[in-house]
Amino acid sequence: MKSWAEDLLSSLEDAQDELQIFQKIEKAAAALGFDFVAHGMRLPLPLSNPRTFIQSNYPDAWRERYLAAGYLETDPSVLHGRQSQAPLVWSREAFQNAPQLWEEANDFGLRVGWAQSSLDAQGVGSMLTLARSGEPLTPEELAGKEFRMRWLVNMTHLALASLHKSEMRKYATTSLTAREIEILKWTGDGKTSGEISDILAVSENTVNFHIKNAVAKLQTANKTAAVVRAAMMGLLN
Repeated sequence: MKSWAEDLLSSLEDAQDELQIFQKIEKAAAALGFDFVAHGMRLPLPLSNPRTFIQSNYPDAWRERYLAAGYLETDPSVLHGRQSQAPLVWSREAFQNAPQLWEEANDFGLRVGWAQSSLDAQGVGSMLTLARSGEPLTPEELAGKEFRMRWLVNMTHLALASLHKSEMRKYATTSLTAREIEILKWTGDGKTSGEISDILAVSENTVNFHIKNAVAKLQTANKTAAVVRAAMMGLLN
């Protein structure tokens, strides 16, 4: 098992771009007995319209139908992944609130599936789905393969997130200073500029000066938005 994990990690590290990473994921999924694989990743920024990236080797006609029907917003597996990182095995019961999606997916050969989401400390979320048209996923098969399936979820997230996080970095023109970070943390805890000045033994004007600088660096409209953006980017950890 350790050798399989190490081989997968080494393979992903050798990939040069997003396409090569996904090809490695496809190969690993096939070795686990799944013909199809899909991966979706959502960045936490910008908050008003988070960037979403979706890759899959699903049939082209199904991908077109899925997008045209807006199934991304109603797909029970996606909704589950947004609320829980527990794996979900596809079933008619799991899709009972979206029977048309279930029937259409089956018609395109997507009848058996397993999905798990991942969320990292910077708020980047993703979900990996493994699917096939053949044999049902039995408890015995799942018991024998789930460790590797979960490992694939984590490695896929790490590999692709490292590429897409550059999308988040453009919202900060430079690193925040230690004092700016400290003041944003207190602001996030609900402290006013006056209260922060007392805590840090500096003038209120000094506090507001650092807040103004942080707002400018993070390209936000006010201090509340600055705190949220800094937190989502992991700058306040």
